[in-house]
Amino acid sequence: RRAVGAAIRQLAGLETVVVALPSPSVAEAAAVAEGAALGAYDYEGYRSGIGADGAAAPKKDTGAVRNVIVHCECAQDPTLQDALRRATVLGRNVNATRSLVNQPPSHLYPETFAQAAKDLAKGLPVKVTVMDEKRLERDGYGGILGVGKGSSRPPRMVKVEYSPAKSKVHLALVGKGITFDSGGLSLKPAAGMQTMKLDMAGAAVVLNTLLAVAELGLPAKVTAWLCLAENMPSGTAQRPEDVLTIFGGRTVEVLNTDAEGRLVLADGLAAASEEAPDAIIDIATLTGAQMIALGTRVSGVMGDDGVRDAVKAAADRAGEQFWPMPLPEELRPSLDSQVADIANIGERNGGMMTAAVFLREFVGQVDGEKIPWAHLDIAGPAFNEGSAYGYTPKSGTGVGVRTLLAYIEDVLTRAA
Repeated sequence: RRAVGAAIRQLAGLETVVVALPSPSVAEAAAVAEGAALGAYDYEGYRSGIGADGAAAPKKDTGAVRNVIVHCECAQDPTLQDALRRATVLGRNVNATRSLVNQPPSHLYPETFAQAAKDLAKGLPVKVTVMDEKRLERDGYGGILGVGKGSSRPPRMVKVEYSPAKSKVHLALVGKGITFDSGGLSLKPAAGMQTMKLDMAGAAVVLNTLLAVAELGLPAKVTAWLCLAENMPSGTAQRPEDVLTIFGGRTVEVLNTDAEGRLVLADGLAAASEEAPDAIIDIATLTGAQMIALGTRVSGVMGDDGVRDAVKAAADRAGEQFWPMPLPEELRPSLDSQVADIANIGERNGGMMTAAVFLREFVGQVDGEKIPWAHLDIAGPAFNEGSAYGYTPKSGTGVGVRTLLAYIEDVLTRAA
């Protein structure tokens, strides 16, 4: 994947490329195709084409490779076409995730993100429900409303459902969708805001994972919850020491408004739990502590042992780097609040794990048993601030889509 991705990325500007690498098996040919699809990405953005002198300035031809022909020894294998189709669908949805992350916050905010979800879902057998601020207020989504109070652009909860007739499992995916994170009244330093358009990457991942599942026609019911808000400081913003009531009734004392992602995810996890899925996975650019612990290329995965280990195995198969982290019980008392059920920040050391311990509180039960759950922290790997490498471009990376799709496929294999 990496070798082909690097080659295709550096061949930008060509229309068609033939790739001939040793690939005797279908799996190897599929990896070649995936690398090509991931490397063939270019984000045009909003360049005007106007030069500094006011005259038209032709854009540099850096367009991504449009067509890739895979030359392989297994061309006659009857399973190859399905494998190549999967690679194409996967590449398209990873690249769509990248483009959403790369959108400037002036253009992508909760309302336009919700519209983008509708647009991307067109032609697929999925249902998109957009909950505006009035419905969020009526139904008690206090976390997402609290985070969005400081912005002139109100929050949205977007529920995307794929329900095939013969589904074998029901999985819920919950994504953090902070379209810009200033930190709120707990304001970030200026340099800390410069990449904060990335804070909606989790929502982009769960959306495009579901759309890939739908396009591939997998027999799994998947529900994606996109928790969308803009975290801004203003006279209407939530304050440190405010108390919010999360969907379902539990209360949270907000000690730091920059720990906002867990507040919107709490609403999403509680709402997803009401439908009693077989498992819930949330994914988020949640903590700076993830980068301290694991760097900028390795994501953290925490949660119930079974789901956590299955996600790690799926990531290994998909070619993404995830590492399992524990949820130490001694972290929970640090989240105690004198005025609410729980506080939104606790022990600073091991902050990635403390955030996951907070989220676990909002995962529901079925017949007295906690719903199997895992939390994926992609804070560093979701956005590449350095130079492009392999099939990974600068800026949005789309990390997580490949792992979640592989996880869903693995769950279906076990259920067969």
